[in-house]
Amino acid sequence: MQQPWDVIDLGRMAYAPALQRQRERNAQVAAGTQGPALLLVEHDPVVTVSRRPAAREHVKVTEAELSGRGVALEPTDRGGDVTYHGPGQLVAYPLVRLAAVGLSLTNYLRSLEAAVVQTLTPFGVAGHTECGATGVWVGEGAQAAKICALGVRVRRGVAMHGLALNVDPDLDHFGLIDPCGLGDRPVTSLRRVCGAACPPMAAVKTELVAALERSLGLGANEGEAQTC
Repeated sequence: MQQPWDVIDLGRMAYAPALQRQRERNAQVAAGTQGPALLLVEHDPVVTVSRRPAAREHVKVTEAELSGRGVALEPTDRGGDVTYHGPGQLVAYPLVRLAAVGLSLTNYLRSLEAAVVQTLTPFGVAGHTECGATGVWVGEGAQAAKICALGVRVRRGVAMHGLALNVDPDLDHFGLIDPCGLGDRPVTSLRRVCGAACPPMAAVKTELVAALERSLGLGANEGEAQTC
């Protein structure tokens, strides 16, 4: 029997308040006062920089230049390096106790990647992972491009942060950074891969929630997402 979780669609939200929502639910899950949850969100344009040494060096422009492009700059306590979030990108934050789903951190990351690969399949897109490069990619060899970034933190045994799947974001904004410090490897989206056949955000959400539930052994309360 699947353990229930709350699927909460935050709509569009700036990074900082969404992070606060994560921290609040993370603390509740850790304390046992709330069960696991999945937060879904499209962020206002933002570049987030982790605590990793030299991560800030992977932002190619000044904060003033980012601001001029309508892009905020925010610190983050997730793993990984530097990334971009913005409208048209589906960000998913599972808040789950790893021991409860029987996963180590490494296996949890692999489960998130597997869920993204499963999400892409119904849309005719073959995603894959690469050794030494966390995330999900499409295309082969030198043409491989990243379609989903991952970054996670575990706090009091409960995972937070998660994944960012490019559905139809402004890909030009990725040129402001060296995504994940991987040396300017290309970034892509479902829109770029599928063209006019790009699925709507709602369809991608449905597939991603179902894939995460399969990968993590969780099931939605009430059978529907909450909006908040």
